[in-house]
Amino acid sequence: MNNNNSHIPAGYKLSPLGPIPEDWEVKRLGEVCTRITDGTHGTPQKQQSGVPYLTAIHIKDGVIDYENCYYLTEEDHRDIYQRCNPEYGDVLMVNIGAGVGAVAMNKVEYEFSLKNVALLKPNKRILTGYFLETYLLSSKKKNLHKLINGGAQPFWGLDDIAKIHILLPSLAEQSKFENVIRLWDTAIEKQTQLVEKLTLRKRGLMQQLLTGKKRLKGFGGEWKEVRLGEVFDERNETNCDNLPLLSITGDKGVIYQSESDKRDISNDDKSKYKRICPNDIGYNTMRMWQGRSALSELEGIVSPAYTIVTPKESVDVRYMAMLIQQPRIVYDFWTHSQGLVSDTLNCKYPDFSQVKVSIPSKEEQTAVANFFVELDKEIELANKKLARLQEEKRGLMQVLLTGKKRVKQYDKKEEFQN
Repeated sequence: MNNNNSHIPAGYKLSPLGPIPEDWEVKRLGEVCTRITDGTHGTPQKQQSGVPYLTAIHIKDGVIDYENCYYLTEEDHRDIYQRCNPEYGDVLMVNIGAGVGAVAMNKVEYEFSLKNVALLKPNKRILTGYFLETYLLSSKKKNLHKLINGGAQPFWGLDDIAKIHILLPSLAEQSKFENVIRLWDTAIEKQTQLVEKLTLRKRGLMQQLLTGKKRLKGFGGEWKEVRLGEVFDERNETNCDNLPLLSITGDKGVIYQSESDKRDISNDDKSKYKRICPNDIGYNTMRMWQGRSALSELEGIVSPAYTIVTPKESVDVRYMAMLIQQPRIVYDFWTHSQGLVSDTLNCKYPDFSQVKVSIPSKEEQTAVANFFVELDKEIELANKKLARLQEEKRGLMQVLLTGKKRVKQYDKKEEFQN
């Protein structure tokens, strides 16, 4: 006779969620929460002060924005609070709208109300709020796929939420799990703070070095005022549809469209698309007043909605790319843009060319650009370390939350200090 459980490791058992440790259980949220309810689905009258209430926009995965809450009258609050009274350790879940599925544990002890947010009150005799939050975040994609209802906007019904399965270790093991994961959370928080510190430092140095308030060692002399038309020409080359399609992004610079997160909505006929080359700057003609520009390291074509400028020999384009994104220069692009309202403003090359900037010698421009290249490398290394810590945490959660490895294997703090 075949033993169907022969593939299950010793100390494990088969469950609706696969093999799990013998001392774990599989429960539904309705069995491990003393209450699953939600706040109002109407639109309470916002007040300047009163009792705070949170909506879906205040709940992100693992984070609750208490500072920017809305306020209710005492009367409206009491009506909602009778059925929805969040306490420390309860879990909030967005159950309607674009952010459906976002989950975070409540970390305050004062009263507030909820709108379009479900409240999961864990039975503290068998389940901690931290474990519930972490488990729901780890299984979010699977649960969303199974349970979101359709209609004008996605939503989870409270009955559907109550049916979600959860793996349930003992409270003692949940506590150990929390201690282990918080080691990673602490490391991630510190690394995030370092990235923010380096980024702010770069921003401050740019404001000083790109305005002449601070000079690099060895440089002096007067700066000169020029119009951008004196140091940039327009590149207006079309009929280059043999070149790859590129996308100009706000955070990644100029990239191949195939690498963009945005859907390709380009025309089949690309004869009017503009060529952009390495060391060109491309900017959104109708969004230059918002600083939408990027230096290209690639050759390809971009939408006709962009203006392409190419530098003259008298400037270092890396320096100029940073300079034209500074707030004062961006404001000048706004004043030079044509149009009656923001949605119709455009800054074509003739307008761009009239904007005045003050610049040092090309040698100083190059030195400043090289300085920021090194600073960017430092920021990139810090970001890579942050990404590695986040990936390590995800991997650890995957094995611990499924019981593939037991948390007692990770009891010693020194195992995490690397």
